[in-house]
Amino acid sequence: MKLSRRSALACIALTSASMLAMTTFAAQAGTLMDRIESGEAIRLGFANEAPWAFPGKNGEPLGFANAIALGVLKSMGHEKIEPVVTSWGAFIPGLQARRFDIITGGMYILKDRCENIAFSEPIGNFGNAFLVPKGNPKNLRTYRDIKEQQATMVTGAGYNTIGEAKKEGVDDSHIMQVPGPTEMIAAVRAGRADAAALAYFGASEAVAMSRGELEVTDPSAMPDWTHNWAGIGFRTEDSDFLVTFNKALKEYLGSEKMLEDVREYGYTAAQLPGNVSTKWICQNR
Repeated sequence: MKLSRRSALACIALTSASMLAMTTFAAQAGTLMDRIESGEAIRLGFANEAPWAFPGKNGEPLGFANAIALGVLKSMGHEKIEPVVTSWGAFIPGLQARRFDIITGGMYILKDRCENIAFSEPIGNFGNAFLVPKGNPKNLRTYRDIKEQQATMVTGAGYNTIGEAKKEGVDDSHIMQVPGPTEMIAAVRAGRADAAALAYFGASEAVAMSRGELEVTDPSAMPDWTHNWAGIGFRTEDSDFLVTFNKALKEYLGSEKMLEDVREYGYTAAQLPGNVSTKWICQNR
């Protein structure tokens, strides 16, 4: 059968569109390297939680966890970046559903999380603390204090502080879960919760937002086992990319350039992770 010129052009256009769609689908369904090789941006997933990670006025990725990830990626030659702002509780589901490619929200490396995603080598060592009313009227410094006083603790949905509190004997009925720091601050200020549990860095940032109504407790009062290491999260199938990322991270972390990149967010050499490995953390945290 002989095709008309118009029909032939239509077939060519349809074939080209089909090939483009197949290429796009392959990039979306394939590994991170497939996306990069097809010209797609590397999508960074993070929540609005300063100073860890948060969007700027134009949606750009800010915060020290983002700064570290961006510094490493840039040293690898990757500068085509797309920020994806999500909630903390959506980090792992969003990564697995391919809504973004890397978790740069400052997520702690924990055993149960290591069963679902892969982590880079640690980017920092951090402790948790409480955000309490000025003067700390109930003298709440540890999870045991919450338990003994039958106080109400508020924290973020998906935060590791939930498991820590339960391990220390705090009943689930005394743990209030909310989306993030803004709601945690509101709960303590309104008296719905006696203390908010979160990472010390986030708590210090929240104090500045509270207009003098709140204060942060000493993180050293918490048990040693609650001190954790944060990492950058990847899908398990992106292991090849993770290997090269870790090599670049080793060169970047602790360098003058890195410390300059994160200085404005309060991260200092004191937060560097030391010689501990992600393998050890996954087995022991």
